[in-house]
Amino acid sequence: MLRELDVPVDENVLVGIETAEDAGVYKLSEELALVQTADFITPVVDDPFVYGQVAVANALSDVYAMGGRPITAVNLVMFDTCRVPMDYLKEILAGGISKLKEAGVSLIGGHTVDDLETKYGLSVTGVVHPERVVRNSTARPGDVLIYTKPLGIGVLTTAIKAGMASQEEVEVVSEVMTTLNKYASEAMVEVGVSACTDITGFGFLGHLYEMVKFSGVGAVVYSEKLSFLEGTKEYAGMGLLPAATYDNLDYVGGAVKFASSVDEDTRMLLFDPQTSGGLLIAVPEEKVELLIERLKEKGVKWIQEAGKIKEGNLIEVL
Repeated sequence: MLRELDVPVDENVLVGIETAEDAGVYKLSEELALVQTADFITPVVDDPFVYGQVAVANALSDVYAMGGRPITAVNLVMFDTCRVPMDYLKEILAGGISKLKEAGVSLIGGHTVDDLETKYGLSVTGVVHPERVVRNSTARPGDVLIYTKPLGIGVLTTAIKAGMASQEEVEVVSEVMTTLNKYASEAMVEVGVSACTDITGFGFLGHLYEMVKFSGVGAVVYSEKLSFLEGTKEYAGMGLLPAATYDNLDYVGGAVKFASSVDEDTRMLLFDPQTSGGLLIAVPEEKVELLIERLKEKGVKWIQEAGKIKEGNLIEVL
């Protein structure tokens, strides 16, 4: 819709809305650019402290995906003050602050709206060198795709809302969602990569589709090398899928071709919307080992060689 409007820009806008990027980038000087984004979510777990952590990790992720370092944040809060105890909100904000501290980000304000449905997130400002911005539109044939978190977050959070998830499943998905992409971002910046995007609401294939579309390339996905959270294939087989899964399927359309060996549950999980998912990194083949080494040094637990960038305009899932 924004593409149909006369959006104001100037020559210092290095990254705008043209390529569905994770954040915008504005050049201040030859050495410094701002990275700006905003994101908020509804509760995905019952624990308000963990929910706050997830919301902040999710909001900061857009800056990390661009190779930036978040420095300040403003709280965005929608909360029903008449029906929900204020202690619940206090716990949400405390959880968020715990992640801001881990990220080294200063909280400098916020805005609250009285709303029937709770929502929480951040407006985030980060910094990056203008010549070191990592984009989603610069993947090149031959690049290897590395992904840094397991998939199936949307299915598991749906199971939580339905009261079907076990305590162990809740704990595991909470750990995944609250893990900052800070460390994976630091590793990719140190190594130097071709492109990156974080995997969030459009699912793995939705965000990969944007990467290949705007890079003018195609991709091969190795589904057997991808990690899925335990229990997600069973829940998917029961039809316990977020509604946005089908929106993502429609969004990608005919740009994906599945091999006959890829089962239906795996196919749907690749469209599963991820809350606070990982980074999908396109890295030159000669740097793959170094990137994996750096990711491990930074403590990144879930490292998968997800596929490869190729010529063409099709995503093949094997």
